[in-house]
Amino acid sequence: MKTSKFIISTLRDAPNDAVIASHQLMMRTGMLRKLGNGLYTYMPIGYRSFKKLENIIREELDKAGMMELKATVIQPGEIWKESGRWDKMNGEMLTPQNRAGQDMVVSPTAEESVTAVVREGLSSYKQLPFTLYQINTKYRDEIRPRYGVMRGREFTMMDAYSFDKDQTDLDNSYNSAAEAYRHIFKRLGLKTISVKADTGAMGGSGSEEFMVESEVGDDTLLLCPNCSYAANVEKAACQKEVPLNNEGKLQVKTDLPVEEVATPNVFSIEDMEKFFNAKPTTFLKALVYKVYNCAVDLSETEFYKNAKTVTEGGQTYIPETYFCVLIRGDLDVNETKLASVLKASGAELASDEDVLKYSGAPHGFVGPIGIKIPVIMDESTVEMHDCIAGAGKEGFHVKHVEPGRDFTAFMTADVRTCKEGDKCPDCGGTFYMKKGNELGHIFKLGDKYTKSMSVSYLDVNGKATTPVMGCYGIGVDRTLASIIEAHHDENGVIWPMTVAPFQVVVVPVKYDGQMKEVSDKIYEELQKAGVEVLLDDRNERPGVKFKDFDLIGIPVRVVVGEKNLPNVEVKLRKEAESKLIPAEKAASEVAKLVSEELAALNA
Repeated sequence: MKTSKFIISTLRDAPNDAVIASHQLMMRTGMLRKLGNGLYTYMPIGYRSFKKLENIIREELDKAGMMELKATVIQPGEIWKESGRWDKMNGEMLTPQNRAGQDMVVSPTAEESVTAVVREGLSSYKQLPFTLYQINTKYRDEIRPRYGVMRGREFTMMDAYSFDKDQTDLDNSYNSAAEAYRHIFKRLGLKTISVKADTGAMGGSGSEEFMVESEVGDDTLLLCPNCSYAANVEKAACQKEVPLNNEGKLQVKTDLPVEEVATPNVFSIEDMEKFFNAKPTTFLKALVYKVYNCAVDLSETEFYKNAKTVTEGGQTYIPETYFCVLIRGDLDVNETKLASVLKASGAELASDEDVLKYSGAPHGFVGPIGIKIPVIMDESTVEMHDCIAGAGKEGFHVKHVEPGRDFTAFMTADVRTCKEGDKCPDCGGTFYMKKGNELGHIFKLGDKYTKSMSVSYLDVNGKATTPVMGCYGIGVDRTLASIIEAHHDENGVIWPMTVAPFQVVVVPVKYDGQMKEVSDKIYEELQKAGVEVLLDDRNERPGVKFKDFDLIGIPVRVVVGEKNLPNVEVKLRKEAESKLIPAEKAASEVAKLVSEELAALNA
């Protein structure tokens, strides 16, 4: 390709809304043009890299035995109602109606549509297991799209779905996808961290994220330096410390009765420390949470006997409900964990009005004794004794509280936010923290969708059986942006050879006379050798050309200048120094260099 037949449209400065390196460089190189908020068009120079990334994903998934399909982007709303996610995800979905008044969905993900398609053709255990994948457009109505294609509204995702006879098959499919992911990211020149993660709106029993370290990452990772433990802070567990009393000794049960203490203007944990002259490890912090679409069985609790329930997708849940969460005074509640243990779509601190309504006291004085809503005890409180807590009325706290004696919990669960400095649950190492961006996510969905959508097959005994599923996704756009985040300098992008828009650029200082003849010859020989080469035949100053291709980041630059002939200058984008080689050997030497770099990444 010659630049006279190709769009080279670089910018000196990035738009004001581009605040991270990948967004700035994708705009400055001319890879992207913005159409609307969270909506970007890939221009030819960017789309070449995008397609290479897609093809690497495709090649590795095909090697893993997965089969590609082409699913529709528009889906019937009825299948989302079948699965039970129509209401749970409706806020971030684009849900138009067709001319017949039927609800439709612009695909944010494809669990429902692929499950519905498989349902039509699945009959026998002999067909299982198999995995289908697509690389297709998605749309999610992000409240605050930002960072260019790192978090856009319309994006491309690879999403794969395994259909398995049983848990053993699912484990094999899951492990096969994880191995394919590792090969994909290695070929892209990315070092990923595999972390345990929350299953979120996808549901299921287990999930793992493939993250890249990033200063502007959306996720916080907790990592152990002594073993392989790594987890998103939303999922991370840590060793449970034995709670200590004010003297630094083990807390012991007390026979003292609960004692009410007037505590005017004592609202926070810090206030309580000063007032009681006590450590926060002796405090039971009580918080009221509003929980959405809670599917945990609450039928035995008095408060919920007459609660309004909704049954959708074979699952019964309460659209809005309230819980009192107890946690040790020096710790914080992890709302993602809380929602997960309650099989809910979300949880948030209740409003001041609702706190007063359901606990009888404002924030700061809420307590577990006599409260009318179910109490969830974090595991940090299980071994606490002789505690201090809110009294359940404004201006008062209580001392000598004994869990189990003075109140009964609805459930005990790990709902604690782990943090840097906490201890690894596997080996006891001390956690350190990193910021990261998620590139890929794999889930063990179990029968969440196959059961609610009535998918079955006949097993070896002729019995109707529900298959289980896995789900595996890679964000193509954010992976491309992450490659740039990981591979750039002050002059521009430094593409790995596997995804560079072109592998080599031939730059004549002036495109005429002998420089033109030599440039054309090298260009033609590289084309014959199968190298993706761009010839800069523009009538521009050499400095402009060099700056453009440093910015765009093509891995190899061959400069043909009159003063160096019969030699040409070969420079790798990732290296500071160039070298002179005879012009007649340039094509073969450069082709060999390209081949070696590709082989190293693809190994």
